Amino acid sequence: MGYESAECGVLLVSDRRIAELNRTFRKVAAPTDVLAFSMQEGQRVQGSPNLLGDVVISAERALSQAMDRGHSLERELSFLLVHGLLHLLGWDDTTKADRRRMLQAQEKILKKILPEGLESNRPPRISGSRTAR
Repeated sequence: MGYESAECGVLLVSDRRIAELNRTFRKVAAPTDVLAFSMQEGQRVQGSPNLLGDVVISAERALSQAMDRGHSLERELSFLLVHGLLHLLGWDDTTKADRRRMLQAQEKILKKILPEGLESNRPPRISGSRTAR
């Protein structure tokens, strides 16, 4: 995906905190499941050319979604992390075609990284872009 090696921060936060971040950076006054804050856009950080940015996940929402969708918290957190990482790598999901393409990429990645059995659960729905710009 363009990097031999890269790094990012991963934060698990409450619904309250992710709602604050969503309101501040996306002007959406509601919690969401995942936000991605890219360091590849705008001014770069000196000394860290492969620092992609941060992925922020609502732990409360991840647990709720896992229970609603009938799969493990591990699978849901993995799905949300991969979704955020793809945003950090420049993927977008603003159109239906983009969402479909991104979902296919996420599922392909999950099949490679999750233990057998976890990767085959019903994939979560993605309602729209959650990249903070």
